[in-house]
Amino acid sequence: MPTPDTSSPPQPPWLSVLIPVYNVEAYLTACVKSVVEQSADDAAGVEVLLLDDRSTDGSAPLMQDLAGRWPGRLRLLQHDANAGLSAARNTLIEHARGDYLWFLDSDDKLLPGAIDGLRRIVQRHAVDVVLCDFRVWRKQERLKHVLRGERHRATFDGRSGGPQPGGDALAAGLLMTGQLHAWSKISRRALWTGDLRFPVGRYFEDMATMPLLARRAQTFYYAPRAWVAYRQREGSILASTDVRKASHQSAALAEFAAECAAQPPSEPLRFALAHQSARNLAGALRSLQRMAGEVPLAERQAAADRFRAEFDRQSPLPVPALRWQYLRRGWWLRAVRLGRWYAWRPR
Repeated sequence: MPTPDTSSPPQPPWLSVLIPVYNVEAYLTACVKSVVEQSADDAAGVEVLLLDDRSTDGSAPLMQDLAGRWPGRLRLLQHDANAGLSAARNTLIEHARGDYLWFLDSDDKLLPGAIDGLRRIVQRHAVDVVLCDFRVWRKQERLKHVLRGERHRATFDGRSGGPQPGGDALAAGLLMTGQLHAWSKISRRALWTGDLRFPVGRYFEDMATMPLLARRAQTFYYAPRAWVAYRQREGSILASTDVRKASHQSAALAEFAAECAAQPPSEPLRFALAHQSARNLAGALRSLQRMAGEVPLAERQAAADRFRAEFDRQSPLPVPALRWQYLRRGWWLRAVRLGRWYAWRPR
């Protein structure tokens, strides 16, 4: 009679690093190396998932080479057809086994000490979300970039440390900085239940998703240290603009605004949502302004009217009330700019 197997099943990893891959052959090795070498002493605790979204360069063969370079460290996935960044992240969520998820863009990298810093926080506090800061990574850094603070960019407007109560306070602090990228927010996989996913086929997918995630979190910890190097490169998704991208920016907060209308937010979140909605309006209209001579005037005028209507639907504060809030805070220039952009018409 065979002896029954009484051994315990292997423990799931505490962290999944999720890396979507599409035409990043020149950058992928540095990205993967930054994760694998930091987690060499915790190979069982940190899983690294890469998903090829049907690259047309050498990214897919390179993934295989990297898997051979670090045997057993990488899990490789592939889409049947190109589906975009949001779909790639959603697939990675479905395959992840870790308690926490860290989205990392394949042209960026983790800075030294990032995984150890995260491990200490989650072991001690077990929060739902951990926030980190980042540095801008340029091919050639100049003095003006240093003076602009690109070596350390904050992602949260509020006190550091934790654990802190999440929900509206977390969402408001993120919206106030406008730093809504997914790769600076490490979250429990359990938060990604139900219909919380990145919107497929849309730009500004992080802005659409991160506030919704923040409102689900009961606790968070803000580590004001740069854990991610964010690469600035030509050819990135948002390096160029068109009416479609501008439209997606204008409407990025629509679902979150609808949720806030159904579940009334705190006063700080009301202002933060209005403030980010105003920035989205200005950004979308600025894009239209740059399209003069490239896009027919009637199309730009229709888009501008649509963007203003979307601001009116998404912002909890109408323009006069938001401008008054700016003036109360001494933000005179913001108040002036909001008035000018709201009144702007393409010519």
